[in-house]
Amino acid sequence: MSLRLLGHIELPAHVREGGFDHAAVHHEFSRLYVAHTSNDDVDVVDCASDRFLRSLHGLKGVAGVLVSDERCLLFTANRGENTTSIFSAEGEQEIVKIFSGIRPNGLAFDPSRGLLLVANVGDPDVGNSSTVSMVDAGQKAVIETVVLPGRPRWAVYDEPTAAFYVNIADPPLIVEIDAKTPSKMRERYKMPAKGPHGLDLDPQGRQLFCACDGEKLVAVHMDSGEIRLIGELSGPPDVVFFNSRLNHIYVAVGTPGAIDVFDAKRMKLLETVPTEKGAHTLAVDQKKNKVYAFLPATHRAAVYQDK
Repeated sequence: MSLRLLGHIELPAHVREGGFDHAAVHHEFSRLYVAHTSNDDVDVVDCASDRFLRSLHGLKGVAGVLVSDERCLLFTANRGENTTSIFSAEGEQEIVKIFSGIRPNGLAFDPSRGLLLVANVGDPDVGNSSTVSMVDAGQKAVIETVVLPGRPRWAVYDEPTAAFYVNIADPPLIVEIDAKTPSKMRERYKMPAKGPHGLDLDPQGRQLFCACDGEKLVAVHMDSGEIRLIGELSGPPDVVFFNSRLNHIYVAVGTPGAIDVFDAKRMKLLETVPTEKGAHTLAVDQKKNKVYAFLPATHRAAVYQDK
């Protein structure tokens, strides 16, 4: 077994139907932030004691959450009001809230340039509304908008290639966008399974890990462009995280409710850990090798230790 259950963290009850979405860990402060979409909040957890601290309010339909350890910033994509918020992670004070496109969701950040990519799901009734908005965190403004070939999901940033990588649900693609020239799409990687959803990056191994709705986990080598099938998933996935210290890949599967754990070196499934139906989002504390699974039916987080 890879994951050992340590216990649960009680989180605020849902105000209305729904649950949790993306989550991220600020490693310096040992704090975890999770989008509590049904409450229009971001819940804050202390990773040292694994207890709930407080909620950040007033983020309508919050879906995406991202942390920059380098710049000590917290970003949220507020899908219910078409805005993106930038917070100081130290004081958890909102610096600015910016209109960033229709139904923002995925986030990725280039800390060297202070450039935030916001992936906007868009509206099927509004033409060319599936976009990415490039936000200059220093200027606190959108400086570029790029129309995408389809609806985006999650995104990551890679420093060596100075590129953002964005999942497109249909057609099933990963698109590469140049951070130096944000209006430019450099590459398109065609996925061998439908519905690219979760996305994470192995910077040392130079690989992207993409979890697809077609219940496949796919690896893309960023230097060679080689695309490989890693393995079958236990159901339609959502979030995927890579743990660089252990070379483990964690995939959240909402139905039936599980975490699929893969060995990235051997490209092999290690185990499937039951969670709870609807538990489609995770967070990983890389320093402590802890995995958090958010359980919407019981408004808790399950805490696991990896080894």
